[in-house]
Amino acid sequence: MARDQVMPNDLRAHWMPFTANRQFKKAPRMLVEADGMYYRNTTGEKVLDSSAGLWCCNAGHRHPKIVGAIQDQARKLDYCPGFQIGHPQSFELANRVIDLAPEGLDHILFTNSGSEAVDSALKIAIAYHRAIGQGERIRLIGRERGYHGVNFGGISVGGIVSNRKVYGSLLTGVDHLRHTHLPELNAFSRGQPEHGAELAEDLERLATLHGPETIAAVIVEPVAGSTGVLVPPIGYLERIREICDEHGILLIFDEVITGFGRLGAPFGSTHFGVTPDLITCAKGLTNGVIPMGGVLCSAKIHDAFMHGPEYLIELYHGYTYSGNPIACAAGLASLDVYREEGLFEKADGNARYWEDCVHSLRGLPHVIDIRNEGLVGAVELDSIEGTPGKRAFELFIRAFERGLLIRVTGDIIALSPPLIAERSHLDKIVGMLGDLLREQD
Repeated sequence: MARDQVMPNDLRAHWMPFTANRQFKKAPRMLVEADGMYYRNTTGEKVLDSSAGLWCCNAGHRHPKIVGAIQDQARKLDYCPGFQIGHPQSFELANRVIDLAPEGLDHILFTNSGSEAVDSALKIAIAYHRAIGQGERIRLIGRERGYHGVNFGGISVGGIVSNRKVYGSLLTGVDHLRHTHLPELNAFSRGQPEHGAELAEDLERLATLHGPETIAAVIVEPVAGSTGVLVPPIGYLERIREICDEHGILLIFDEVITGFGRLGAPFGSTHFGVTPDLITCAKGLTNGVIPMGGVLCSAKIHDAFMHGPEYLIELYHGYTYSGNPIACAAGLASLDVYREEGLFEKADGNARYWEDCVHSLRGLPHVIDIRNEGLVGAVELDSIEGTPGKRAFELFIRAFERGLLIRVTGDIIALSPPLIAERSHLDKIVGMLGDLLREQD
């Protein structure tokens, strides 16, 4: 395929991720350019991005400062081994991220994705307990409907059935909390729902069942995104934190989605006022431009490994591309843009307006629930009998054809516009979506 060719002449070789490949290759949906709030398709038409790519392009697309930083870094230092060798940008980025983190989280280990960040955090949690003489703590607790990436650790603690069921027995010693979706009590909640804090007591039940002394860590998303935007009930996260403290269990927040401004604060933990022991991040760390992730942890965890002869490796873990120079350049430029353009504050200032926008869709055909927090929204549709997911998927295709990119999971439409969105963009997203909902059979 020529570099300037907008449509490839053969689609067979590429096995696309999380895609209905046969359907796609019969009617491809291709994007070839992007700028700000918009993509362009192969015919040159603009497509409004209501999902920040995949929850990641918080500063919009093709930001000149980020593009320039990548170009400059590639000309200067394209790659540096991360094992026993360093480069200045990784240390600078680490300091900049920690400056944004909740107080007490003061170290970061870089990975290449959210999935790798999760598996790294799980390994660190288990290794930490061994380092402090509590090697019996090997159990991990996830949550039903949780999404923690696609590596074996992540799908083991994750709770989305389709992501787990064909991959065998997964990790042993894993259990799951109940999810927090209570539509019969919390439908059409604005922000955090009132009902469901008591579901945190499920952690106490699992601690009693397995023995709290066997549990290494609990991992939850502050807002469960990929399952369809499940916002934590008031008091839920606080109670999870309390139970972990009572039993010496580490608390991991998966902030791959909620990190870097999605809720109007640097991290979801900041937004909700609950500090975990570890945070996983990715996506917005580099504005989605270059793959990168990370695990933030407390000094207590980090320092537990800093013993023995100084010439020995303390943690036998890492990746070829951990702290890649070009990814670091993208991360540093992204953090600059977030600060200089006040994007976290802008998201916070637009949150209430966004709430009103998405809840204006209440009462439209087949809408059974609407949820929101920060600059995230979800519109849940009733399923077509016998074909769950088909209604939202067909709406996704029609939206793309009309010039609107949305994200669907099952029969839930998930919305997470770039933080650069003006209120006119938010109006347009919801207006276009409303028109599509009204046209449903």
